[in-house]
Amino acid sequence: MDSIHPLGPADPSVVEEALGYTFKDRSLLDQALIHASLAPTRLESSERLEFFGDAILGMIICERLFLAYPDALEGDLTKAKSNIVSRKVCADVARDLGFDRAISLGKGMGSRGQLPQSLLAAVFESVVGALYLDAGLDTTRKFVLAVMNARIARAHRQGHQENFKSVLQQTMQRAGVSAPEYVIVDEEGPAHLKSFHICALVGGRQFPTRVGASKKEAEQLAALAALVELGFAMIDAKTGEADLTDDAVR
Repeated sequence: MDSIHPLGPADPSVVEEALGYTFKDRSLLDQALIHASLAPTRLESSERLEFFGDAILGMIICERLFLAYPDALEGDLTKAKSNIVSRKVCADVARDLGFDRAISLGKGMGSRGQLPQSLLAAVFESVVGALYLDAGLDTTRKFVLAVMNARIARAHRQGHQENFKSVLQQTMQRAGVSAPEYVIVDEEGPAHLKSFHICALVGGRQFPTRVGASKKEAEQLAALAALVELGFAMIDAKTGEADLTDDAVR
């Protein structure tokens, strides 16, 4: 079924190309890619496959962490798993694989270039669920690890789980500086699509303003901006990924 979107119809073939796999039961792929806004009923939408895929994804990531890091404690494994299967990470992977071009959406969902993280993360999980049902665990594990292994290693290496607010606060405490404050500089958009402009204040110094779809997201980005200016974090110019320096408290 075609998507009703300014950027053109949905292209399910993008998913099979990314997976390197052709579905035997094409209806599974079709269901994984139809949003509730377009499906005849919610039972015919991707929501059930999203629920199932979330569990399969979590199991594969937990298995990988458990086997790859035998010296890691339960708490560390839990934090790493939470980071790796987070909405942000799943959304980033879905966008990188082109899944945003494959989703069938109803009217009023905006353009493909502005799809929310929650929707992109959901389609990644629903595709994982559909792949498992059509191809089995081995093929699904191979795909998930192919797109997640670098993120798994990074999450284990960094340890901070992208909680930049916590890193900034601990680093400042160690330096004898008062706890950071976060100031809302501006708010934009309607209530259901609001964006927040927030900056961090540290020791009387104001750092660059960052924008997020929630106060929590904007504060994390503002904390990262402060860490970068203070020399406690770096942004990879190619990938846009953040990494902490050795001087930061992890």
